[in-house]
Amino acid sequence: MSGGLFALLDDVAAMARLAAASVDDVSAAAGRASMKAAGVVVDDTAVTPQYVQGVAAKRELPMIRRIAIGSIRNKLLIILPVAMLLSQFLPGLLTPILMLGGTFLCYEGAEKVWERFSGHHPAEQQQAQEFDAEAEKAMVSGAIRTDLILSAEIMVISLNEVADESFVARAVILVVVAILITIAVYGVVALIVKMDDAGLALTQRSSALAQKVGHGLVRAMPGLLATISVVGTVAMLWVGGHILLVGADDLGWHAPYEWVHHLEEDVHHATGALGAVLGWLVNTALSAVAGIVVGAVVVAVMHVLPFGHGKADAGAGAGSEKAGH
Repeated sequence: MSGGLFALLDDVAAMARLAAASVDDVSAAAGRASMKAAGVVVDDTAVTPQYVQGVAAKRELPMIRRIAIGSIRNKLLIILPVAMLLSQFLPGLLTPILMLGGTFLCYEGAEKVWERFSGHHPAEQQQAQEFDAEAEKAMVSGAIRTDLILSAEIMVISLNEVADESFVARAVILVVVAILITIAVYGVVALIVKMDDAGLALTQRSSALAQKVGHGLVRAMPGLLATISVVGTVAMLWVGGHILLVGADDLGWHAPYEWVHHLEEDVHHATGALGAVLGWLVNTALSAVAGIVVGAVVVAVMHVLPFGHGKADAGAGAGSEKAGH
């Protein structure tokens, strides 16, 4: 009897050790996967704050919360099931799907560049003071659509990093990555957009140092948001272009990616201690160039063809001119 009890306890202890080892393995794999996707996480963090520019302070955190909820839904309810099923049964479709997402990012980034230099801005941005519930809903929807592409890139990068794991382990790891990255990204975004409110609160303190820091935060906020907007646009072009270069290489058109990769390696080996950083910058810059080229083509198509934005913009302008008469 006692021997059977001790044997049972040994089995329970062995199972507990196995479970602990599994948890450790999942944690380590999730950490590796998250690090591999770190570049896209930075892009996601840079892109999101521009969606709450011009919004009343009291609406900033609710909007970020809605975008974060949309992001976690994107990852867990759309991307995760599709990625797992495709990786299991139709792995060849993952690359074309990612390339479609990359093209969308290139289009988004190129359109922002076109708007900046052409003077065409969406009505929501032109009339921020009249920001209503419908405009907020449209802004949140746009942010969630963009997040879908960035989240897909994050999840697919993470999936590739743990491709050798079992189906269940891959699913668990991706759930962990999705939750951790969403919390990290939107936590940082919330801190960025509320920095001016924190600065304003510090200016009300009795401490001279607190007041100085508060005024510095308030003065720095417009420049920070403008910088983030530029970084977000460049990030769309960089990530989108990189997705297309890698995807084309995977599908058999090796020349563009190989040229970028060889140039990166040449810079890396020729510049000594700074080689890794400079090589990465070369890769990033050329990916952004690829992104702006592809994005410009899509923007041109969308603004020239009858179903594109160009017709809608022209119609709106004609309507305004007619109303003026």
